[in-house]
Amino acid sequence: MDNSMIFLDKFMLYCTSKNLSVKTMRSYDQTIRLFLRYMKEEKSVNDVKKIKTDDIKEYINFVRERGKYTVFSDPNTVKTNRPYNRQDYQKKVSETTLANYVRNIKVFFNFLFSEREIKKNPVDGIPNIKPQRKMKPLLTENELHMLFRAFDTSTFHGYRDWIITRLILDTGCRVGECLSIMLTDINLKNNAILLRYTKNKKERYVYFSFKMGRNLKSWMQYMERYSDGHYLFPSIRGNKMDIRNYETSLRKAGESVGLKVAPHQLRNNFAKYYLLNGGDFATLSRLLGHSSIEVTKNAYLDFTDKEIGKKYQQHSPLNNLDI
Repeated sequence: MDNSMIFLDKFMLYCTSKNLSVKTMRSYDQTIRLFLRYMKEEKSVNDVKKIKTDDIKEYINFVRERGKYTVFSDPNTVKTNRPYNRQDYQKKVSETTLANYVRNIKVFFNFLFSEREIKKNPVDGIPNIKPQRKMKPLLTENELHMLFRAFDTSTFHGYRDWIITRLILDTGCRVGECLSIMLTDINLKNNAILLRYTKNKKERYVYFSFKMGRNLKSWMQYMERYSDGHYLFPSIRGNKMDIRNYETSLRKAGESVGLKVAPHQLRNNFAKYYLLNGGDFATLSRLLGHSSIEVTKNAYLDFTDKEIGKKYQQHSPLNNLDI
């Protein structure tokens, strides 16, 4: 009995009812679809109820060995995405990707078990994969100067993307949150921005510096000549800016000065500089929109020895006491 797609549809309906983000939903759907396709083609198993713990373990090894972009949840995407042209085609699948695969598969079977669709939960014997933490690179002050000078601020697009880059670095907001900001969300008097469209779908405030406030005022005055729309960072036609367009612009600006930069790296730099300058984890967690302080600590407790030494000198008892 082929019930795999029936159970997948039921699971995705459950996820929809939980109001999960589009990104999370897509991750669940693609991961589980790939796994079920593997079970059908490699194991000749169409019945989810017959999947065993060993099947899942073997699949994890299969993913680890097969290489990137060699298997697809939707074969039709091969024609449009042309994965074989990617530089990392068939390269090693990262432990982070494997960890996500295991997590998603476990969520799927835990759901089926809770719904009593299966009598025995095959993921009970599957341990979580904990990828080795990678030190998040911190852009130096000189590198940031180089990056900002790389934008052509004499053009609408260059000036806009320069402002976006500064705002993400100054507030720590996600790029999607930043590009969703409406003009009515900005409070210049209190140096605050209301983020309405967040990852966890909970509104929150972020705050910007006085220097950033002056940048925003200048940008808003400039923008009035080009757009009568409602977004703070519109396209030239006044529509919401596409995330990919900004990612491309930032990447090209970085490459022009020998830097490899992505939007989330700016958010990471905000968090690291905030902590290095004496900020606390509790406040940082709220600013970043994390679900708990532990999430923030797990993400940003990776200072280098040099950074720890600098932070120590700022807060040394003898340096700060007249004794």
